[in-house]
Amino acid sequence: MTIPSPADCLQYFRKQQTSMLDTIEQLVTIESPSDVKAAVDRLGTVLASRFSEIGGKVKVHASERFGNHLQIDFGSSRSSRKPILLLGHMDTVYPIGTIAKMPFRVSEGRVSGPGVLDMKGGIALALHVMEGLQGWSDGKLRNPVTVLLVSDEEVGSTSSRHITEKLARRASAVLVLEPAAGLKGAVKTARKGVGEYTMCVEGVAAHAGLDPQKGHSAILELSRQVLRLSEFANGNNGTTLNVGVARGGTRSNVVPAEAEAVIDVRITTKDAGEDLDRRLKSLQPFDPECKVVLEGGINRPPMERTRGVISLYEKAAQVAKQLDWDLEEASVGGGSDGNFTAALGIPTLDGLGAVGEGAHSTGEFILESELPRRAALLAGLISSL
Repeated sequence: MTIPSPADCLQYFRKQQTSMLDTIEQLVTIESPSDVKAAVDRLGTVLASRFSEIGGKVKVHASERFGNHLQIDFGSSRSSRKPILLLGHMDTVYPIGTIAKMPFRVSEGRVSGPGVLDMKGGIALALHVMEGLQGWSDGKLRNPVTVLLVSDEEVGSTSSRHITEKLARRASAVLVLEPAAGLKGAVKTARKGVGEYTMCVEGVAAHAGLDPQKGHSAILELSRQVLRLSEFANGNNGTTLNVGVARGGTRSNVVPAEAEAVIDVRITTKDAGEDLDRRLKSLQPFDPECKVVLEGGINRPPMERTRGVISLYEKAAQVAKQLDWDLEEASVGGGSDGNFTAALGIPTLDGLGAVGEGAHSTGEFILESELPRRAALLAGLISSL
């Protein structure tokens, strides 16, 4: 069968809107915080069943610490064409019990609930889009499609990164089901890289009243280092640093011998990240009697706006144009698993999930009216590749 035009796809998904909402409700009410493996696995079991029902071949990648990761393949494994990778995550930032205080709700066009935007709405879109594509093609997709849903994206993707990168290397393109940027529904063509460092300072303890001159304050040294760090931010290239946690000392009457700070860094290019890493690891103490040790590094490379990314965006914009929609693009400060795939040189387009606001907050919501249009965009993009 011929894949419908984007306009016909839109009409189809408008008729599917209630069904999509039912799926979103099912996914949202199965709480899945990153740190509760059994909870994420419950969601994974449901999704494995749902994707199997529409013809997907499910492979479970077992994980000891986090939930198991799901790989669902559509189309012939013997196809000469490279698969398209749809990338998402099942875990959320909300602890078990949040659903009682923040229940799934549809009101005045807004759909709310823990993880509805980031990113259970995106998973539901992928499920219904693949159901539509399977039906229209009689299960004989022009391009194989692999859906990868990981369980630890919100906590760094440490157990899933190698799976994501392995599947991405085989793919012709990666479409990331993270939320769109803003209520205009822009797709994301660039993301900052993310790093985390811990600065540990060792000083010399002393009695604050009797022998203060014998002490060398780790907290004072840390404070000086934090002021120095503020000079590393660069408004010209988008580099930012944030000391989000600082602690030290034991008692008010003891010159502190230990202090530490946790530093979040964001960079827009690989070169900027390497330069910042070099500068951070060359820091020297102000007080020669103190010792400064820096641990950590860049854990998500930046998603840069390469030619491959631009090409995917242009294809998506062409699909949107057929829906009388001027699809915008955006660069954002947060990272996603799309950072990993883009850094490999695989054309990657992010922000193809639901439209809404308030991710990671009690006000998280998506716009119900945008669901059919997002589904039509995703289906049309897959069909155009």
